[in-house]
Amino acid sequence: MRFPLFVDAVARRAELPTDDAATISRAVLQTLAERVTADESADLAAQLPDDVGGYLSTPGRAGATGGAVDFLYRVAERAAVDPAVAEVGARAVLATLRETVTVGEFEDLVAQLPRGFDAMVDPVPRPPYDV
Repeated sequence: MRFPLFVDAVARRAELPTDDAATISRAVLQTLAERVTADESADLAAQLPDDVGGYLSTPGRAGATGGAVDFLYRVAERAAVDPAVAEVGARAVLATLRETVTVGEFEDLVAQLPRGFDAMVDPVPRPPYDV
């Protein structure tokens, strides 16, 4: 999935104009890269096209910490949008990532996010089991 397709998916999910979805997508990916280990960021980027995964490599990683609210404020600041718009956009980006990478990689990403992100991340669907 190339970045324009990624952005289109985010724009549809978040019901945002394409330009806003692109800005928020970049901000979310860059902020995610600050929240996870360098190895996890590289693993995630490896499953994305260069023009999407490139936003996951942040020189001078700060090793940012904090919960979901801090994450959203950072995204809002980076994208120059209201925190409520940042939340809608972040949910859409995470849902698009979930569809773009393998289930295992998405689970690895979510495992490194702090508590409070559960509300922004839809659960990974499990196959039905025969009983």
